[in-house]
Amino acid sequence: MRKAAILLTMITAVVFINAQKIQQKNVPVMVLKGFQKQFPMVKDAKWEKENGNYEASFKANGTGTSVIIDLSGNILETENQINSNSLSALIKEYIAENYPNQKIKEAAKITDAKGEVTYEAEVNNKDLIFDSKGKFLKEVKD
Repeated sequence: MRKAAILLTMITAVVFINAQKIQQKNVPVMVLKGFQKQFPMVKDAKWEKENGNYEASFKANGTGTSVIIDLSGNILETENQINSNSLSALIKEYIAENYPNQKIKEAAKITDAKGEVTYEAEVNNKDLIFDSKGKFLKEVKD
């Protein structure tokens, strides 16, 4: 009985995670237009619905990139993967002090619609968000 409950929980989790992924044909026209206006050369984006907005993930010039787009086709933020070594010394020091013996799994530079830059470092299944000067802002569980 216990094995069945665990299996059912795992299947439910997989279905829930995959339920957010959508095919491009199911993305609203205005969202696609906004995306294609900014990234006309990208043809193989993967789409997800995220908090009422849409996220397109793709490679641009060999770099993992994702954009969040609202229903009107406005790009709300752009996230570009970066090498964790390129994070500022302040960010690396914060992580070393507050997450000892933990490695940075992924790092990204995030630019919002106003041009404000933040940095993200994934550590221990948590996204740590820092401002452009390296000051810690918040922790978000994956």
